[in-house]
Amino acid sequence: MQRGVHVREMFAAIAPRYDAANKVLTAGVDETWRRRAVRALAAPPGGAILDLCTGTGDLAFHLLRTDPSFRVTGVDFCEPMLAAARARAVREDREGHAAFLEADVMALPFEDRAFDGATMGFSMRNVVDIGATLREIRRVLRPGARFVNLDVSKAQNRLVKRAFDLYFYRIVPLVGGLVGGSRAAYSYLPQSLTNYPDAAGLAGRFSDAGFVDIKAIPLALGSIAIHVGTAP
Repeated sequence: MQRGVHVREMFAAIAPRYDAANKVLTAGVDETWRRRAVRALAAPPGGAILDLCTGTGDLAFHLLRTDPSFRVTGVDFCEPMLAAARARAVREDREGHAAFLEADVMALPFEDRAFDGATMGFSMRNVVDIGATLREIRRVLRPGARFVNLDVSKAQNRLVKRAFDLYFYRIVPLVGGLVGGSRAAYSYLPQSLTNYPDAAGLAGRFSDAGFVDIKAIPLALGSIAIHVGTAP
């Protein structure tokens, strides 16, 4: 089975319990990381923001809580995840400032320079081609607009990395299976980090894709990272 198809089906299977599992697995700290990512975006009031691999809309709704004037478009290739985001929007977006569309992040259905900012949370590890994804994101951003990526990373401190790996590769599949309903899915998610670049390597991918003013911001002792790149 192609990787993209496998990932889509995996996320479809865990969509009903995805939010609950995230809160348990991170003890709610992931909300703090998302708020930090939204602040790093520094988008203008009323801006059009693209949330890529939006899932159930966590970052999209954080964007609207930060600035209700944003116009947020969330895209994902997993329809059950989008259905969950639309259900949340009934409660969390009563002004109708968010829209959720099925789309592939490597072939976005938008014109060049259509957005004032873009975000992605905990998904870059799962895309088929990081370089192609970053180039497509840059294409749809206006000059000066930022792309902010929040994801798991590889801590440089050996003791921190060892402790995190124990949690990520051993505990996450067990707890994720119990709470999220699919041990297979929560076993895949840690494995997606294996061939993922470290913070410096991902910053290099941003540069290769044409972004400028690139920053890598370590969180959780380097086991989480925010990457920021600006469209030229």
